[in-house]
Amino acid sequence: MTSPAYSHHFSINNLPFGVASSSQHPRPQCVTRLSNTVIFLGDLQRAGLFRQVTSLPGGVFDNPTLNAFAALNKQVHKQVRQALQSALQDSGVEKLPTGSTEPTTAVRMHLPVSIPAFTDFSCSLNHVKNAGRAILNDDTPPPGFFHFPIGYGGRASTIVPSGTPITRPLGHFYDRSAGIEKKTVVYGPSQAMDYELEIGVVVGKPVPPHRGLNAKDADEHIFGLVLLNDWSARDIQGLEMVPLGPLNGKAFGTTISSWIVTLDALEPFKAPGPEPRVSLPRHLQDIVDCNYAISLKVELEHGASTTLLSKSRAQDLFWSYRQMCAHLASTGCDLQTGDILGTGTVSGPTEGSYGCLLETTQGGKVPVALSDGSSRIFLQDGDVVRMSAVAGDASSGVGFGECVGELKPARAVLEL
Repeated sequence: MTSPAYSHHFSINNLPFGVASSSQHPRPQCVTRLSNTVIFLGDLQRAGLFRQVTSLPGGVFDNPTLNAFAALNKQVHKQVRQALQSALQDSGVEKLPTGSTEPTTAVRMHLPVSIPAFTDFSCSLNHVKNAGRAILNDDTPPPGFFHFPIGYGGRASTIVPSGTPITRPLGHFYDRSAGIEKKTVVYGPSQAMDYELEIGVVVGKPVPPHRGLNAKDADEHIFGLVLLNDWSARDIQGLEMVPLGPLNGKAFGTTISSWIVTLDALEPFKAPGPEPRVSLPRHLQDIVDCNYAISLKVELEHGASTTLLSKSRAQDLFWSYRQMCAHLASTGCDLQTGDILGTGTVSGPTEGSYGCLLETTQGGKVPVALSDGSSRIFLQDGDVVRMSAVAGDASSGVGFGECVGELKPARAVLEL
């Protein structure tokens, strides 16, 4: 069941794309959403709503993922959205074909795309400085940060849709119970579970191998954006990152929101990006308004208690979504339809704008107070992390809904 709580995010100005099923539509198929109504696009196509979109393949919305539609030219996506807006403009969903709509409470949301690969970047200067101070007492960015968007290859197979529980992972880490001076490596349930508030880029039209891509041309290959929670086991991550990047500290689970918000919907909210600090190669040079004004927040729920942990802004990212795509393709790497590229933690410069507990607690030194009187250094079993985002202000009608997951206890450690 998808939450009706974010109906104001889904106005006619939005019309995002997702995949849903229900008792009336038992097979997962492509949908959009208006307020608290989910619209099954295959039914509309059979009724002739998209007859003017001549390049739209027959039955494309009956697929269990959006990949076939996402791979089409951007002009087709635009024409489909315009046809939907035209049909919904006057009478909303009332005149749509019988059986083509269902309330959000009657449907189950699925992963919107089949995901060949996941690459996670670190595009926030605020985050790398905040994290550097928390871990190393040094806020100097990594040496490559101002030259290109740094990143690593993630684990696509463990990306799950919003609402899916996340099991606390098992792994290797330093046992600190004997004191900071005695470092003993143990294997067991992570003791330092964290979240990371991110935005995910969903690749649409693919980029072939060895073709390359200029950032200024990358919009043609971006189907849309989602919210992304890059769950992180900080203790496992900390041990394995010397000398390589994250592996098991990240690979156990990543949550994305159910609705892909298109760049057409976000167009009115374009915002300027930061000035480059160094001379950039041609493929990384971007347009002036390279970001979007998106307000994000993170809430933590435990039992009946809800605490607002942070508010941050996507327009504060140092590197753009287009530059992420261009950098990945610059070596000759292909971009495949359904690939997801995470921005890394979206953080601001001040307290209350940090996108993960690592920053908020200053590396575990300062507990964060919750509304029920308890506190957290890292997440406890039963904690629910809820992320949400809206473009512009709350009245815009263009939002992402929620990206939510509950942390469940670790599985038992098998003894030999």
